[in-house]
Amino acid sequence: MATTKITVNSNGSIKLEGDFEIIDRNGTPYGLGGREIVSICRCGRSQNKPFCDGSHKGHFEHDATAFDLPPKAEPKK
Repeated sequence: MATTKITVNSNGSIKLEGDFEIIDRNGTPYGLGGREIVSICRCGRSQNKPFCDGSHKGHFEHDATAFDLPPKAEPKK
């Protein structure tokens, strides 16, 4: 089974590596041109959304440090 690695970069994008597909809200895949690594915009400034074009530099701050989510809530009956 192929692996996908997702890295949340400090002050920048989300990097996808490995075997993945990116689709739009209609289910249409983006043509990735055979790429196995892409960066997704988190700041909203990219002119190439959903992909990062580096526009965040100096305009977006986030210290990407991992943490544990709280336990998943049980559905109400």
